[in-house]
Amino acid sequence: MKIICIGRNYAEHAKELGNAVPDEPVIFMKPKSALLQSHAPFYYPEFTNELHYECELVLRICKNGKYIQSKFAGNYYNGIAVGIDFTARDIQDELKKKGLPWGKAKAFDNSAAISNFIDITPGLNKKNINFSLKKNGELMQKGNSGDMIFSFDSIIEHISNYFSLNIGDMVFTGTPAGVGECVVGDELECYIENQKLLELEIK
Repeated sequence: MKIICIGRNYAEHAKELGNAVPDEPVIFMKPKSALLQSHAPFYYPEFTNELHYECELVLRICKNGKYIQSKFAGNYYNGIAVGIDFTARDIQDELKKKGLPWGKAKAFDNSAAISNFIDITPGLNKKNINFSLKKNGELMQKGNSGDMIFSFDSIIEHISNYFSLNIGDMVFTGTPAGVGECVVGDELECYIENQKLLELEIK
């Protein structure tokens, strides 16, 4: 099982971090150990002083494939969830200044919190899915899949040119503007439309 992530897929988020809007999907990976198991507690990592939440839609891969054309990509994922890509922003910023890979800031243990998946049905408009994150009851992030720079299908096409996709893989599709810091005691809630699918406390 792989956790594949897309960075800078919402123009406003790229701008808020001072990054250029990419002309192709930015890919990074999280190991299996990054997955926060359902109902497991999330503990603030000891190595960072600036932990950020990034709320994202997550796709569930249901079919093995490589070199997948965009027009067929919808056959390769059948579920959608909401997740949090936890980021050690201080570590990431330092590594970026040095021109170094920033895996330590993104791929640490339990850095990928994912809700249960909702099955994708024929009636679901994949280009108009609303999702959001609340911190301590206050709305912090709000996004819509229609605002993504690269659609679900184009993401699958691009990833599969470099990595074989396998049943059970998960794809984080990017975060909208509004990312921010969280501290011990904060309660995070993530929604697709008005349905709360993920809830956790920073301990």
